[in-house]
Amino acid sequence: MCVRYNEPRSALFPRALRRARFGHPGLSSLAVLSILLAFLALSVSAEIAPASAFETSAKQAILIDEETGAILFEKNADAPFPPASMGMLMTLEVVFDALKTGKVRDDQTIRISEHAWRTGGAPSGGTTMFAELKSEVPIIDLVRGVIVHLAHDAAIALAEGLAGSEKQFATRMNARAKEIGLTGSTFVNPTGYDDVHQQVTARDMARLARHIIDTYPDRYPLFSLPDFTWNDIYQRNKNSLIPANFGVDGLMVGGANEHELGAVASAKRDGRRLILAFYGLGSKAEREKQAKALFNWGFESFGDVRLYAVDEVVGEARVFGGESLYVPLVGKGPIRAYMELASRKGYRARVAYEGPIRAPVKKGLRVGSLQITRNKIPVQSIPLYTARSVAVGGFIQRARDGLIEAIAKLWY
Repeated sequence: MCVRYNEPRSALFPRALRRARFGHPGLSSLAVLSILLAFLALSVSAEIAPASAFETSAKQAILIDEETGAILFEKNADAPFPPASMGMLMTLEVVFDALKTGKVRDDQTIRISEHAWRTGGAPSGGTTMFAELKSEVPIIDLVRGVIVHLAHDAAIALAEGLAGSEKQFATRMNARAKEIGLTGSTFVNPTGYDDVHQQVTARDMARLARHIIDTYPDRYPLFSLPDFTWNDIYQRNKNSLIPANFGVDGLMVGGANEHELGAVASAKRDGRRLILAFYGLGSKAEREKQAKALFNWGFESFGDVRLYAVDEVVGEARVFGGESLYVPLVGKGPIRAYMELASRKGYRARVAYEGPIRAPVKKGLRVGSLQITRNKIPVQSIPLYTARSVAVGGFIQRARDGLIEAIAKLWY
């Protein structure tokens, strides 16, 4: 299998500006059409700074649009760092998944072991919900302890209750991380601390946050709980970004030490939600300042741009053995991109699909995507679907396609 990106050959395909094809029908190859987005120029205020002008003191950072996944800003987004408390987001994902699939219940209790109590509870001196040794705590309260208190005893108890041990739970964490698409992160324990092999990336943490928000909308409001009392001990939510009043309503803060702080945060404004993951800030004040600046810039500098109307053809995919050579591709409804309003410089798009597609082809089949890049960096991928059905062609059509593919194989 070979994945290739090429411009179509106009000598072979007269309507080359709308089409791309290559590859043997028995292989999974990628056909791509490049499209300039120069027609997107709009009249906007010069006061809005272009993306390249924004800077942050964070060592690693990424800001994305929650709805589309569009990347608004990134800096060393794939450079690993220790997650600390932010690693408990992966712990919560595993627990949320178990709750959603019915493997456990909110009111199901977990016994606080001596290991959980001594390693993560009051004797440890770390962040804790002060669960008593050998007490039975409902899963939902342990979840609240993790979210509000960043409680190590709660995280360890959840790991032991769901998997038997921290080590076995870490195996489950990494399996789920792979399923979600976290490609640069490794989890070793449910608390996120004290292991050089436990590393995450800003890109993965933003992807994880988006997954949690989209997959568990009934659980996400837990992140904005202002406080939680357990064992008669009242504690406020340790996420200091929430009461800072610039739109943040959830997820987690953390840091390996007081000079290496970070956060995974989400903010909503005027119906639009952004997600930020960053690390490497020197103080809590700097973390708050940089988070506010990034969110404000993202909300003020970007907006929806309509690229195609409903059922407007974006491109065409090559069909093998069909009554027609190509099938038109459209979006599901109008196609919009979340883009910077002040500048279109550096934006490009291409239609990508695995092909050629074997006939018969059904209408509404998802076969590719409109991939948008900026300065060669991927920023958004929008699904594309077949606009009509294509029936199997006759002998002449199949012979024609076989000949075309044979020539194409020699050509490429």
